[in-house]
Amino acid sequence: MSQLNDLLLTWESNYKKGLLSFWVLLVLREQPAYARELGALIEQASAGSLTADDNSLYRALNRFEGLDLIRAESRPSDVGPDRRYYRLTAKGVGLLRKFTERNILIFQRHEVQQRLEALFSPAEAAEAV
Repeated sequence: MSQLNDLLLTWESNYKKGLLSFWVLLVLREQPAYARELGALIEQASAGSLTADDNSLYRALNRFEGLDLIRAESRPSDVGPDRRYYRLTAKGVGLLRKFTERNILIFQRHEVQQRLEALFSPAEAAEAV
């Protein structure tokens, strides 16, 4: 069972790295945010399934800004220097929609739902033991 848990942790680690882009863009579609705030918003929106350290977020934000997926603007802060707030551009919305259509909404397809339901059927559960 330990080997299975190790494999699961490795898979989830790789999966979560890929999902950071999705969650950054999805959260910024809903509201502008600054980097430190964005981490908490992602954790909340993903129901705690994804956390991101500041370095990962800053790298993603810099990459997305360079690709014109997001734009930053400085706003005054009540507790220190101005903050850079990021918001999604039209190009970012377009990319988010295409990714969601291809990788998220597929789980709503009937045949995919049937396969997932079969995975958790009593017969499948007995076989896994």
